[in-house]
Amino acid sequence: MKAYEDIKKGERGAWVSIAAYLILSAFKLFCGYLFSSSALIADGVNNLTDIVASTAVLIGLRISQKPPDKDHAYGHFRAETVAALVASFIMAVVGIQVLVEAVRSLFEGSKAAPNLWAAGVAGIAAVAMLGVYRYNARLSRKINSQALMAAAKDNLSDALVSIGAAVGIIGAQFGLPWMDTVAAIAVGLIICKTAWEIFRDSTHSLTDGFDETRLSDFRSTIERTPGVENIRDMKARIHGNHVLVDVVIEVDPQLSVTEGHKISESIEERMVRKHNIMNIHVHVEPKE
Repeated sequence: MKAYEDIKKGERGAWVSIAAYLILSAFKLFCGYLFSSSALIADGVNNLTDIVASTAVLIGLRISQKPPDKDHAYGHFRAETVAALVASFIMAVVGIQVLVEAVRSLFEGSKAAPNLWAAGVAGIAAVAMLGVYRYNARLSRKINSQALMAAAKDNLSDALVSIGAAVGIIGAQFGLPWMDTVAAIAVGLIICKTAWEIFRDSTHSLTDGFDETRLSDFRSTIERTPGVENIRDMKARIHGNHVLVDVVIEVDPQLSVTEGHKISESIEERMVRKHNIMNIHVHVEPKE
């Protein structure tokens, strides 16, 4: 089944994120303490937590590959959405922790400016994470994986965090050492913002929320199908990495059951071809 194959591909993205975070977190923490940069240390701590978040995404992708059973007739696809939700909680906790530590550091008084080499480390890390983000974002769009997109957003926020850290460190070289701490506060705010976005998207999907614009596109495709007189009702919901669509159409009451069935098949073929929708339930009723 294509859905399971796509999820398997998504695991590669999760492993790429985990490997990148392992290497970069160790590198940033070591250099942060070596060059006395609180922004770089905060960035490294963020990456450590990202390992946990990416692992949660990986576990969710693994669970979602389980076939349907008596308790899960539709399969376990939503496990990856739950994994994205868990990742958002982990990111929020770390973001708040980084903010608290940064504010505390700000009120500790004057401190020495970090070594300029720390800015170079942050810059290298930013370039690396932008590469990981592009890989995961492209893959998540290809396989329509919400969990992997959450991981990609996390990758992008980490790249922005590293850029902010570099800016703070460079600013500290111009007699403003407090800018390094301010950059650490920016790190925390970016983490919290990303966590909120992932939480919002995940809960929207888990509560069967669906984009009205996208649903309108589906409706337009079905309405143009030969034989469809009217659409009485239509709804859709996200189920893991694919969409479930339910539609009630009205047809000429003089049509035979076989002809009505052919219209349903035509709708299914059009939805697959134009929108890559593999799961659509069509209920046919006579037009009054």
